[in-house]
Amino acid sequence: MAPLLAYLREVGAAPPAPLSMAPLDVLREQYRSWMVRERGLAESTVQRYDNTARRFLQEQAVRDGTLMPALLTGSDVNAFLLRECARVSAGSAKGRVAELRSILRFLYLQGITPRRLGTAVPPVGGWRFASLPPAAMSAADVQRLLDSVDRSTDTGARNFAIIMMIARLGLRSIEVARLELRDVDWRAGELTVRGKARRQDRLPLPDEVGAALVDYLSRGRNPDGARHLFLTCRAPRGPIRADLVGDVVERACLQAGLAHVSPHQLRHALAGELLRRGAGLVAISQILRHQDLATTAIYAKVDLVALRQVAAPWPGAAS
Repeated sequence: MAPLLAYLREVGAAPPAPLSMAPLDVLREQYRSWMVRERGLAESTVQRYDNTARRFLQEQAVRDGTLMPALLTGSDVNAFLLRECARVSAGSAKGRVAELRSILRFLYLQGITPRRLGTAVPPVGGWRFASLPPAAMSAADVQRLLDSVDRSTDTGARNFAIIMMIARLGLRSIEVARLELRDVDWRAGELTVRGKARRQDRLPLPDEVGAALVDYLSRGRNPDGARHLFLTCRAPRGPIRADLVGDVVERACLQAGLAHVSPHQLRHALAGELLRRGAGLVAISQILRHQDLATTAIYAKVDLVALRQVAAPWPGAAS
């Protein structure tokens, strides 16, 4: 409702927003500004951290209807985390720990809490590489997904180019949404990608991906002066959001008669296909732009044929 309410206030059809803000809203606004200014977090990350901070402060820092974060204790922190961990997976629980430590660090640095309560947040048990990753899409299914997109329409041409960016280059949803016209170097055949932590990488632009972009861009752009590469097809026209990329992939799965996959699963499919073709983990890490090679090591577990060759025989078992 926020965009609609802002528009109605702009045209005078709704009363202006109240000037006074509740103490919790003031604190959250300060926290959001701190995350952007001091930590340089993306908007989606800021939103996720803010949601956890809102729930934590409402449930643990409100006493008799008054916000009193200075009275928070380690018991309050553990009680909130136990409730959160009871309803989410181990991976999501680790995210809650990071989000909770962030708001507690902010409260201490701002002098709102007298103690470093972030040290009271216990780690979540969970070990990397403890299980096999979910089976990735096959190359045939990825091609079937691409073939299902109707490229005869402007929307279809855009959607096809978006899926090509993920399936052939392994881009993340937010990276697709951030792409600008200047990021495509047609003469050099390269693409500049703005990834996590304000990192920029240059990737080679395959012919089929470039052809999909040319087909999309040659259909005209509205507005003409937009600098972003991918624009919405409905008013108000402007750059797409990261969540639209997931919607595009989901609709393509329905059209292709495939089980729903996320854009991140297409990244997994690309890594798995590269591994099957003999690419090493270092090469896959460079393509997926992982900052730590240990992140790419998970793909070593999907090559079961190669793993059987290096596995030592079990003592006492018949050879």
